[in-house]
Amino acid sequence: MEKKDHNILQVKDLCVQVKTKAGFTSLVQGLNFGIEKGKVLGIVGESGSGKTVTSMSILQLLDQKSMEIQGSITLKGQELNGLKNKDMQKIRGKDIAFIMQNPMNAFTPVFTIGHQFVETIKSHTSLNKKQAKELAIEVMQYVNLPDPAKLLKNYPFQLSGGMLQRVMIAMATCLHPSVIIADEPTTALDLHNQLLVLRLLDKIRSEYGTSILLISHDLGVIAEMADDVIVMKRGRIIEKANVFELFDHPQHEYTKKLLNTRPILQVEQQPLINML
Repeated sequence: MEKKDHNILQVKDLCVQVKTKAGFTSLVQGLNFGIEKGKVLGIVGESGSGKTVTSMSILQLLDQKSMEIQGSITLKGQELNGLKNKDMQKIRGKDIAFIMQNPMNAFTPVFTIGHQFVETIKSHTSLNKKQAKELAIEVMQYVNLPDPAKLLKNYPFQLSGGMLQRVMIAMATCLHPSVIIADEPTTALDLHNQLLVLRLLDKIRSEYGTSILLISHDLGVIAEMADDVIVMKRGRIIEKANVFELFDHPQHEYTKKLLNTRPILQVEQQPLINML
């Protein structure tokens, strides 16, 4: 996991502190990890362990006025930490994409799905409106959405959570980013849609060689998807291992506790054939 030369994304000595009236409070401290091309790195931990702060740091979405972010975050060798917002906007969506927990938060309610999809594509490519719409339809078919041309005319509230999540995945993958950060991408979905989303992410990884940083508190999802796993507790990495090693031979007491308290829902036992 630490073969730095091969890593698409590399995080080195990342520390994030928030300014308070009493001084600085540390949110994450001394994080070191990397992801190779086409691999899935899972980050697991309880709420408040620093998982989302880590992803927001990578995406440079934390408030710079109230936060201090130290360390190095490189994507394909380019340093992201401290990059100007306009430069980061060019990278976000094109080279690194984000799939969030609540798909409704990813869309503006007053614009159609199509308007938002087309504008996203146009902002990162030289495609015109017609070409961008054709690409949007093509990618929505790829994620198995019915009648994409019709869906593009809908507003976000007219789609179910599962469909919106697939539209968000289509938007995230349409420009073939090097890295996708998926922060609890299945939490708000029923079992059928959870499996569908996991299959889609796996398909994108295998077909495009996209690296995925998968953040979840759900160990069933991590077991199903990840190649390597990081366990976080109170802003620190307490264990790093290959997914099989972690589940079969956990080293840290906290990891053992997490594994013992996981629900007995085994994702891999569900029928996955003909899901796509």
